[in-house]
Amino acid sequence: MRRPFRELGYHAAYRMFNRANAALGANWSLHDLRHTAAYRMARDPDMLLTDVQWVLGHAHLSTTQLYLTPLTEDVIADVLAHHARRSAGVSTTATVSTDEPSALSYRPESLNVLFGEGTA
Repeated sequence: MRRPFRELGYHAAYRMFNRANAALGANWSLHDLRHTAAYRMARDPDMLLTDVQWVLGHAHLSTTQLYLTPLTEDVIADVLAHHARRSAGVSTTATVSTDEPSALSYRPESLNVLFGEGTA
């Protein structure tokens, strides 16, 4: 509204938002814009979460991880794709030979202790 045009400081942006809210009958804040930007940056596959952390000024990455909440539609699409791959017989994991025990399998003696087999 004023000339010459110049960069808005926090208080000027705050007042501008208040005027826009009054005109629209809304209740948005600058902090709402921060959250929106954070969610959008966190969902961008080309942007590292540590970069989002830096932009937001978070001291701990765990604070930034709060913006990683997936959309319901994305979760449903991922689960449906998973089931489609499973029903098509496509495996996303490495195949393990059945001839030798896998490094990821339990030792038989451990299973016996766990399930109480072979003990009197």
